[in-house]
Amino acid sequence: MSVELNHTIIHSRDNRESAEFLADILGLEVGEEWGPFIPVATANGVTLDFATIPEASIAMQHYAFLVSEGEFDTAYARIKDLGVTYYADPHRKHPGEINHNDGGRGVYFIDPAGHAMEIITRPYGGFAS
Repeated sequence: MSVELNHTIIHSRDNRESAEFLADILGLEVGEEWGPFIPVATANGVTLDFATIPEASIAMQHYAFLVSEGEFDTAYARIKDLGVTYYADPHRKHPGEINHNDGGRGVYFIDPAGHAMEIITRPYGGFAS
């Protein structure tokens, strides 16, 4: 059996708010609540299970999503339509811009719990998907 990531838990102030925020931007479905989790499944079968915890306990994490050019256009338009502040870089020094790293396009934005989300059209460093 090959090793694959199956799911990960993402801490949030409000699990539904965070799940719906990301699903809306990426065009994904929010799954049925299961125990303390609100799941959002990606195309490769990995589930992001959002869990509500006390805000003071949330440590910022980074989540990057590889998308097609068309999916990038759609997600980027949603980011702009929602008025979400976005950046070309992880240090947030280039607001209102996207990057063109490795010949693709990428953008960073912050979710409601303070996590750094990123969408890219090419894997960094030439790694194939």
